[in-house]
Amino acid sequence: MENLGMINYKDIFTQTYRNKRVLITGHTGFKGAWLLSWLYLLGAEVKGYALVPENRLDLYNQINGDNLCQSIIADIRDKDRLKKEILEFKPDFIFHLAAQALVRLSYEKPTETFETNTLGTAYLLDTLRFLESPCVVVVITTDKVYDNKEWHYPYRENDRLGGYDPYSASKAMAELLVSSYQNSFFNKNEYINHFKSIAAARAGNVIGGGDWAKDRIIPDLIRALQQNQAVIVRNPQAVRPWQHVIEPLSGYLLLGARLIENPTKYAEAWNFGPLQDDTFTVESLVREAITIWGQGNLEKPNLTNQPHEAGLLKLDINKSINELGWKPKWGAMQAIQETINFYKFGETQPLEYLKKQINDYQNK
Repeated sequence: MENLGMINYKDIFTQTYRNKRVLITGHTGFKGAWLLSWLYLLGAEVKGYALVPENRLDLYNQINGDNLCQSIIADIRDKDRLKKEILEFKPDFIFHLAAQALVRLSYEKPTETFETNTLGTAYLLDTLRFLESPCVVVVITTDKVYDNKEWHYPYRENDRLGGYDPYSASKAMAELLVSSYQNSFFNKNEYINHFKSIAAARAGNVIGGGDWAKDRIIPDLIRALQQNQAVIVRNPQAVRPWQHVIEPLSGYLLLGARLIENPTKYAEAWNFGPLQDDTFTVESLVREAITIWGQGNLEKPNLTNQPHEAGLLKLDINKSINELGWKPKWGAMQAIQETINFYKFGETQPLEYLKKQINDYQNK
Protein backbone atom coordinates (compact mmCIF):
# COMPACT_ATOMS: atom_id res chain seq x y z
CA MET A 1 0.00 0.00 0.00
CA GLU A 2 1.18 3.55 -0.72
CA ASN A 3 2.59 5.66 2.06
CA LEU A 4 -0.30 7.67 3.53
CA GLY A 5 1.31 10.99 2.73
CA MET A 6 2.05 10.02 -0.88
CA ILE A 7 -1.35 8.81 -2.06
CA ASN A 8 -2.34 10.46 -5.33
CA TYR A 9 -6.09 10.08 -5.65
CA LYS A 10 -6.19 11.24 -9.25
CA ASP A 11 -3.73 8.59 -10.43
CA ILE A 12 -5.32 5.78 -8.40
CA PHE A 13 -8.85 6.69 -9.44
CA THR A 14 -7.97 7.14 -13.12
CA GLN A 15 -6.16 3.80 -13.23
CA THR A 16 -9.09 2.10 -11.50
CA TYR A 17 -12.11 3.60 -13.25
CA ARG A 18 -11.10 4.80 -16.72
CA ASN A 19 -13.10 2.90 -19.37
CA LYS A 20 -14.75 0.75 -16.70
CA ARG A 21 -18.50 0.19 -16.49
CA VAL A 22 -19.83 1.77 -13.31
CA LEU A 23 -23.44 1.59 -12.14
CA ILE A 24 -24.65 4.23 -9.70
CA THR A 25 -28.03 3.76 -8.05
CA GLY A 26 -29.39 7.09 -6.87
CA HIS A 27 -27.39 9.03 -9.46
CA THR A 28 -29.96 11.84 -9.59
CA GLY A 29 -29.59 12.58 -5.88
CA PHE A 30 -27.16 15.04 -4.32
CA LYS A 31 -24.32 12.62 -3.54
CA GLY A 32 -25.10 10.60 -6.66
CA ALA A 33 -24.72 13.63 -8.94
CA TRP A 34 -21.37 14.50 -7.37
CA LEU A 35 -20.18 10.91 -7.78
CA LEU A 36 -21.44 10.79 -11.37
CA SER A 37 -19.50 13.96 -12.19
CA TRP A 38 -16.32 12.61 -10.64
CA LEU A 39 -16.51 9.29 -12.47
CA TYR A 40 -17.27 11.12 -15.72
CA LEU A 41 -14.11 13.19 -15.22
CA LEU A 42 -12.17 9.97 -14.64
CA GLY A 43 -13.32 8.52 -17.96
CA ALA A 44 -15.69 5.85 -16.66
CA GLU A 45 -18.70 4.58 -18.58
CA VAL A 46 -21.53 5.32 -16.15
CA LYS A 47 -25.05 4.00 -16.02
CA GLY A 48 -27.41 5.53 -13.49
CA TYR A 49 -30.55 4.05 -11.98
CA ALA A 50 -32.75 6.37 -9.92
CA LEU A 51 -35.97 8.31 -9.61
CA VAL A 52 -36.42 11.57 -11.50
CA PRO A 53 -34.82 14.57 -9.72
CA GLU A 54 -37.26 16.15 -7.30
CA ASN A 55 -37.04 19.70 -8.68
CA ARG A 56 -35.36 21.76 -11.38
CA LEU A 57 -32.73 23.16 -8.99
CA ASP A 58 -31.35 19.73 -8.10
CA LEU A 59 -27.66 19.35 -8.91
CA TYR A 60 -28.30 16.60 -11.44
CA ASN A 61 -30.38 19.02 -13.52
CA GLN A 62 -27.90 21.85 -13.05
CA ILE A 63 -25.03 19.79 -14.48
CA ASN A 64 -27.16 18.25 -17.27
CA GLY A 65 -26.56 14.80 -15.85
CA ASP A 66 -28.26 13.07 -18.77
CA ASN A 67 -25.23 14.07 -20.86
CA LEU A 68 -22.81 12.41 -18.46
CA CYS A 69 -24.28 8.92 -18.28
CA GLN A 70 -26.86 6.45 -19.50
CA SER A 71 -29.70 7.44 -17.21
CA ILE A 72 -32.41 4.96 -16.27
CA ILE A 73 -35.34 6.55 -14.47
CA ALA A 74 -36.87 3.79 -12.38
CA ASP A 75 -37.62 2.79 -8.78
CA ILE A 76 -35.12 0.72 -6.80
CA ARG A 77 -38.15 -1.21 -5.50
CA ASP A 78 -38.88 -2.45 -9.04
CA LYS A 79 -36.80 -5.59 -8.70
CA ASP A 80 -37.45 -6.91 -12.21
CA ARG A 81 -36.42 -3.65 -13.88
CA LEU A 82 -33.38 -3.32 -11.60
CA LYS A 83 -32.29 -6.87 -12.40
CA LYS A 84 -32.72 -6.30 -16.13
CA GLU A 85 -30.65 -3.11 -16.15
CA ILE A 86 -27.82 -4.58 -14.08
CA LEU A 87 -27.54 -7.81 -16.06
CA GLU A 88 -27.62 -5.98 -19.39
CA PHE A 89 -24.93 -3.50 -18.32
CA LYS A 90 -22.60 -6.04 -16.70
CA PRO A 91 -20.99 -3.44 -14.42
CA ASP A 92 -17.44 -3.71 -13.16
CA PHE A 93 -18.44 -1.56 -10.18
CA ILE A 94 -21.70 -0.73 -8.43
CA PHE A 95 -22.09 2.17 -6.02
CA HIS A 96 -25.44 1.77 -4.30
CA LEU A 97 -26.65 5.17 -3.12
CA ALA A 98 -30.38 4.96 -3.90
CA ALA A 99 -32.26 5.70 -0.69
CA GLN A 100 -34.90 7.63 1.16
CA ALA A 101 -32.25 9.66 2.94
CA LEU A 102 -34.10 11.98 5.32
CA VAL A 103 -34.71 11.21 9.00
CA ARG A 104 -37.72 13.50 9.40
CA LEU A 105 -39.39 12.22 6.23
CA SER A 106 -38.97 8.66 7.50
CA TYR A 107 -41.43 9.49 10.28
CA GLU A 108 -43.96 10.57 7.67
CA LYS A 109 -43.31 7.66 5.29
CA PRO A 110 -41.92 4.79 7.36
CA THR A 111 -42.99 1.88 5.15
CA GLU A 112 -41.72 3.60 2.00
CA THR A 113 -38.43 4.21 3.81
CA PHE A 114 -38.07 0.53 4.72
CA GLU A 115 -39.08 -0.61 1.25
CA THR A 116 -36.56 1.68 -0.44
CA ASN A 117 -33.61 1.37 1.90
CA THR A 118 -33.95 -2.25 2.99
CA LEU A 119 -35.79 -4.12 0.25
CA GLY A 120 -34.11 -2.03 -2.46
CA THR A 121 -30.74 -3.18 -1.15
CA ALA A 122 -31.95 -6.78 -1.03
CA TYR A 123 -33.08 -6.62 -4.67
CA LEU A 124 -29.71 -5.26 -5.76
CA LEU A 125 -27.66 -7.83 -3.83
CA ASP A 126 -29.84 -10.69 -5.01
CA THR A 127 -29.33 -9.68 -8.64
CA LEU A 128 -25.61 -10.26 -8.17
CA ARG A 129 -26.33 -13.98 -7.90
CA PHE A 130 -27.26 -13.93 -11.59
CA LEU A 131 -24.41 -11.68 -12.76
CA GLU A 132 -21.77 -13.91 -14.33
CA SER A 133 -18.99 -11.33 -14.58
CA PRO A 134 -16.79 -10.08 -11.69
CA CYS A 135 -18.16 -7.08 -9.82
CA VAL A 136 -17.14 -4.79 -6.96
CA VAL A 137 -20.05 -3.40 -4.94
CA VAL A 138 -19.94 -0.55 -2.43
CA VAL A 139 -23.19 -0.22 -0.48
CA ILE A 140 -23.46 3.26 1.01
CA THR A 141 -25.33 3.41 4.29
CA THR A 142 -24.91 6.04 7.04
CA ASP A 143 -23.31 6.78 10.39
CA LYS A 144 -26.81 6.42 11.83
CA VAL A 145 -26.67 2.62 11.53
CA TYR A 146 -25.08 2.50 14.98
CA ASP A 147 -27.07 1.93 18.17
CA ASN A 148 -26.51 5.53 19.22
CA LYS A 149 -26.08 6.08 22.96
CA GLU A 150 -25.19 9.77 22.40
CA TRP A 151 -21.89 9.46 24.21
CA HIS A 152 -18.55 11.04 23.28
CA TYR A 153 -17.08 7.69 22.34
CA PRO A 154 -16.71 7.54 18.53
CA TYR A 155 -18.34 4.50 16.94
CA ARG A 156 -16.16 1.83 15.35
CA GLU A 157 -17.12 -0.54 12.56
CA ASN A 158 -17.59 -3.48 14.93
CA ASP A 159 -19.95 -1.63 17.29
CA ARG A 160 -23.56 -2.68 17.62
CA LEU A 161 -26.02 -1.61 14.92
CA GLY A 162 -29.42 -0.16 15.76
CA GLY A 163 -31.84 2.56 14.76
CA TYR A 164 -34.21 4.77 16.75
CA ASP A 165 -36.04 6.25 13.77
CA PRO A 166 -37.26 4.45 10.63
CA TYR A 167 -34.46 5.85 8.48
CA SER A 168 -31.69 4.68 10.81
CA ALA A 169 -33.32 1.29 11.36
CA SER A 170 -33.81 0.76 7.61
CA LYS A 171 -30.13 1.43 6.97
CA ALA A 172 -29.03 -0.87 9.81
CA MET A 173 -31.20 -3.57 8.26
CA ALA A 174 -29.52 -2.93 4.91
CA GLU A 175 -26.18 -3.55 6.60
CA LEU A 176 -27.46 -6.85 7.97
CA LEU A 177 -28.45 -7.78 4.42
CA VAL A 178 -24.94 -7.00 3.22
CA SER A 179 -23.50 -9.24 5.93
CA SER A 180 -25.94 -12.03 5.08
CA TYR A 181 -25.15 -11.99 1.37
CA GLN A 182 -21.43 -11.76 2.10
CA ASN A 183 -21.70 -14.96 4.13
CA SER A 184 -24.40 -16.86 2.27
CA PHE A 185 -23.75 -16.22 -1.41
CA PHE A 186 -20.50 -14.30 -1.75
CA ASN A 187 -18.31 -15.80 0.93
CA LYS A 188 -14.73 -14.57 0.90
CA ASN A 189 -13.41 -18.11 1.05
CA GLU A 190 -15.25 -18.95 -2.16
CA TYR A 191 -14.36 -15.83 -4.15
CA ILE A 192 -12.99 -17.80 -7.12
CA ASN A 193 -16.47 -19.31 -7.56
CA HIS A 194 -18.46 -16.06 -7.66
CA PHE A 195 -16.01 -13.12 -8.17
CA LYS A 196 -18.16 -10.68 -6.19
CA SER A 197 -16.65 -8.33 -3.62
CA ILE A 198 -19.04 -6.33 -1.41
CA ALA A 199 -18.29 -3.66 1.18
CA ALA A 200 -20.38 -1.21 3.22
CA ALA A 201 -19.46 2.46 3.55
CA ARG A 202 -20.75 4.56 6.46
CA ALA A 203 -20.58 8.34 6.31
CA GLY A 204 -22.13 11.15 8.28
CA ASN A 205 -23.66 14.53 7.56
CA VAL A 206 -22.33 15.81 4.25
CA ILE A 207 -22.55 19.32 2.91
CA GLY A 208 -21.66 20.72 -0.50
CA GLY A 209 -22.86 22.83 -3.38
CA GLY A 210 -25.97 21.87 -5.32
CA ASP A 211 -27.96 20.36 -2.45
CA TRP A 212 -31.58 21.55 -2.39
CA ALA A 213 -33.21 18.77 -0.36
CA LYS A 214 -35.90 19.58 2.17
CA ASP A 215 -35.06 19.47 5.89
CA ARG A 216 -31.29 19.59 5.45
CA ILE A 217 -29.38 22.37 7.12
CA ILE A 218 -27.46 23.88 4.20
CA PRO A 219 -30.32 23.94 1.67
CA ASP A 220 -32.65 25.40 4.32
CA LEU A 221 -29.99 27.97 5.20
CA ILE A 222 -29.36 29.01 1.59
CA ARG A 223 -33.07 29.33 0.85
CA ALA A 224 -33.48 31.58 3.89
CA LEU A 225 -30.46 33.72 3.04
CA GLN A 226 -31.51 34.16 -0.58
CA GLN A 227 -34.92 35.36 0.60
CA ASN A 228 -33.47 37.60 3.34
CA GLN A 229 -35.17 35.52 6.01
CA ALA A 230 -33.85 34.34 9.36
CA VAL A 231 -32.29 30.88 9.41
CA ILE A 232 -34.36 28.66 11.69
CA VAL A 233 -32.17 26.33 13.76
CA ARG A 234 -34.32 23.67 15.42
CA ASN A 235 -31.56 21.68 17.17
CA PRO A 236 -28.71 24.19 17.69
CA GLN A 237 -26.54 22.18 20.10
CA ALA A 238 -26.61 18.93 18.13
CA VAL A 239 -23.08 17.81 17.25
CA ARG A 240 -22.59 16.38 13.78
CA PRO A 241 -19.52 15.05 11.94
CA TRP A 242 -19.81 17.63 9.16
CA GLN A 243 -17.76 17.00 6.06
CA HIS A 244 -17.79 18.10 2.46
CA VAL A 245 -19.45 15.60 0.14
CA ILE A 246 -16.12 15.17 -1.67
CA GLU A 247 -14.62 13.54 1.43
CA PRO A 248 -16.78 10.39 1.69
CA LEU A 249 -16.95 10.11 -2.11
CA SER A 250 -13.16 9.94 -2.19
CA GLY A 251 -13.46 7.18 0.43
CA TYR A 252 -15.97 5.24 -1.68
CA LEU A 253 -13.76 5.53 -4.77
CA LEU A 254 -10.66 4.49 -2.85
CA LEU A 255 -12.55 1.57 -1.29
CA GLY A 256 -13.57 0.44 -4.79
CA ALA A 257 -9.92 0.62 -5.86
CA ARG A 258 -8.79 -1.40 -2.85
CA LEU A 259 -11.43 -4.05 -3.53
CA ILE A 260 -9.99 -4.51 -7.01
CA GLU A 261 -6.53 -4.75 -5.46
CA ASN A 262 -7.63 -7.34 -2.88
CA PRO A 263 -11.28 -8.46 -3.27
CA THR A 264 -11.46 -10.35 0.01
CA LYS A 265 -9.35 -8.28 2.42
CA TYR A 266 -11.38 -5.08 2.04
CA ALA A 267 -14.88 -6.61 1.78
CA GLU A 268 -15.96 -5.19 5.13
CA ALA A 269 -17.63 -2.13 6.67
CA TRP A 270 -15.77 1.21 6.67
CA ASN A 271 -16.35 4.57 8.38
CA PHE A 272 -15.71 7.83 6.52
CA GLY A 273 -15.89 10.98 8.58
CA PRO A 274 -13.90 13.98 9.83
CA LEU A 275 -11.07 13.87 12.33
CA GLN A 276 -12.24 13.65 15.95
CA ASP A 277 -11.50 17.26 16.87
CA ASP A 278 -13.16 18.60 13.73
CA THR A 279 -16.83 18.69 14.68
CA PHE A 280 -19.32 21.56 14.83
CA THR A 281 -22.64 22.10 16.51
CA VAL A 282 -25.48 22.99 14.15
CA GLU A 283 -25.47 26.55 15.52
CA SER A 284 -21.73 26.96 14.93
CA LEU A 285 -22.06 25.75 11.35
CA VAL A 286 -24.91 28.18 10.65
CA ARG A 287 -23.06 31.13 12.17
CA GLU A 288 -19.94 30.40 10.11
CA ALA A 289 -22.00 30.01 6.93
CA ILE A 290 -23.74 33.34 7.53
CA THR A 291 -20.35 35.02 7.99
CA ILE A 292 -19.11 33.60 4.67
CA TRP A 293 -22.35 34.56 2.90
CA GLY A 294 -21.93 38.12 4.18
CA GLN A 295 -25.29 38.72 5.83
CA GLY A 296 -28.16 37.02 7.63
CA ASN A 297 -29.22 36.00 11.12
CA LEU A 298 -30.47 32.89 12.88
CA GLU A 299 -33.41 32.14 15.12
CA LYS A 300 -33.71 29.34 17.68
CA PRO A 301 -37.45 28.75 18.16
CA ASN A 302 -38.77 26.82 21.12
CA LEU A 303 -40.15 23.79 19.29
CA THR A 304 -42.18 21.04 20.96
CA ASN A 305 -43.36 17.58 19.89
CA GLN A 306 -40.63 17.30 17.26
CA PRO A 307 -39.49 13.89 15.90
CA HIS A 308 -36.47 12.49 17.71
CA GLU A 309 -33.10 13.30 16.15
CA ALA A 310 -29.75 12.30 17.64
CA GLY A 311 -27.94 15.04 19.54
CA LEU A 312 -24.42 13.57 19.38
CA LEU A 313 -22.83 11.13 16.95
CA LYS A 314 -19.16 10.66 16.06
CA LEU A 315 -17.35 8.11 13.91
CA ASP A 316 -13.99 6.47 14.53
CA ILE A 317 -12.17 6.56 11.18
CA ASN A 318 -8.89 4.96 12.27
CA LYS A 319 -9.60 1.77 10.35
CA SER A 320 -10.02 3.69 7.08
CA ILE A 321 -6.89 5.73 7.79
CA ASN A 322 -4.69 2.80 8.76
CA GLU A 323 -5.94 0.09 6.40
CA LEU A 324 -7.32 1.91 3.33
CA GLY A 325 -4.90 4.83 3.39
CA TRP A 326 -7.79 7.31 3.33
CA LYS A 327 -7.77 10.51 5.34
CA PRO A 328 -9.84 13.71 5.23
CA LYS A 329 -8.20 16.54 3.32
CA TRP A 330 -10.65 19.37 3.98
CA GLY A 331 -11.48 20.30 7.57
CA ALA A 332 -14.94 21.44 8.62
CA MET A 333 -14.09 25.13 8.15
CA GLN A 334 -12.95 24.57 4.57
CA ALA A 335 -15.96 22.34 3.92
CA ILE A 336 -18.27 25.19 4.91
CA GLN A 337 -16.26 27.69 2.86
CA GLU A 338 -16.30 25.51 -0.27
CA THR A 339 -20.01 24.81 0.13
CA ILE A 340 -21.13 28.41 0.54
CA ASN A 341 -18.83 29.55 -2.27
CA PHE A 342 -20.52 27.08 -4.62
CA TYR A 343 -23.90 28.71 -3.95
CA LYS A 344 -22.39 32.20 -4.27
CA PHE A 345 -20.21 31.74 -7.35
CA GLY A 346 -20.82 28.33 -8.94
CA GLU A 347 -24.46 28.31 -9.92
CA THR A 348 -23.97 30.01 -13.30
CA GLN A 349 -21.64 27.20 -14.45
CA PRO A 350 -22.19 24.47 -11.87
CA LEU A 351 -20.46 21.61 -13.71
CA GLU A 352 -17.33 23.66 -14.30
CA TYR A 353 -17.26 24.83 -10.69
CA LEU A 354 -17.80 21.28 -9.50
CA LYS A 355 -14.92 20.06 -11.69
CA LYS A 356 -12.71 22.76 -10.19
CA GLN A 357 -13.52 21.68 -6.63
CA ILE A 358 -12.88 18.02 -7.46
CA ASN A 359 -9.56 18.82 -9.13
CA ASP A 360 -8.50 21.10 -6.26
CA TYR A 361 -9.29 18.29 -3.82
CA GLN A 362 -7.51 15.58 -5.82
CA ASN A 363 -4.41 17.70 -6.27
CA LYS A 364 -4.14 18.75 -2.61
